[in-house]
Amino acid sequence: MTTVETDLQGVVEDAAAHLYVWALKDIPQDLRDALAAARLRETSVTGIRVLETIHRNVNIADRDGNLVCQDTGIAVYTCRVGEHFPLHPTRIYAALKTGTERATLEHPLRSNAVHTITRENTGPNTGYRLPIVHWEFVPDWDGLDVKCVPKGSGSENMSFLKMCVPADGVKGIKRFVLDSIVGAGGKPCPPGIVGVGIGGSADYAMYLAKEAITRPIGTRNADPIVAQLEDELLELLNQTGIGPMGLGGDVTVLQCHIEHADTHMTLNPVAVNYQCWAARRASAHVSAGGDVDFDREA
Repeated sequence: MTTVETDLQGVVEDAAAHLYVWALKDIPQDLRDALAAARLRETSVTGIRVLETIHRNVNIADRDGNLVCQDTGIAVYTCRVGEHFPLHPTRIYAALKTGTERATLEHPLRSNAVHTITRENTGPNTGYRLPIVHWEFVPDWDGLDVKCVPKGSGSENMSFLKMCVPADGVKGIKRFVLDSIVGAGGKPCPPGIVGVGIGGSADYAMYLAKEAITRPIGTRNADPIVAQLEDELLELLNQTGIGPMGLGGDVTVLQCHIEHADTHMTLNPVAVNYQCWAARRASAHVSAGGDVDFDREA
């Protein structure tokens, strides 16, 4: 009997290197469909021209195997780790970091990582606490899911947090989200996805908002009350007239997604995180035995 040992850390590293570049080159089908629907819905001449330019941009990236946007962002990973997955999270993080470095050097990609005070470059899209990794641990499972969401600066700069009070109610949530998107204008390269996080604590609300932007476009929160608010905010935000690239039009956002958590009785934190039109994401499923399944739509 022959025993073959799998270099599981190497498998995760290879997956990360592939995911980062794949996400930057090949946008998901649900995003392509949403952009196509936006072109049909837009009535502003300028807005139509912007959306047609985006369409050509995507086609050229497909044809040439190139990046959809020059801002390669920072790599943000979300890992769902089964309690029986045989690689410790410390080793998973090391693999993600090395994979990010390899992708940056081998493609090559622009390196955006700098020291937050000196602004000196810290490495090939890596540095102290970079890349960013969010963790979820799953009981009674031996697999690993890795999602890579490169986050560009234009959209990430348009992130907002407000510690609302319960008396503000749903109207207060709507007002804050509306004010945030109107204030952002064309800076985050609309039309994109607006992620809203409600509840928990200040830091967790922003995490939820960033989780919201990674959902496939048009999916709805499982809670019908929250799903109704998603619909209401989508309609409200598209009534602003900001339009594609902030130049006016009918389509300001492609979708609004909300993630929520229960909170303290005197709290109601609300966070907004914007994702630009190039809402890039890519996922991989890694088995305990080292098999990898890349998932375009997850």
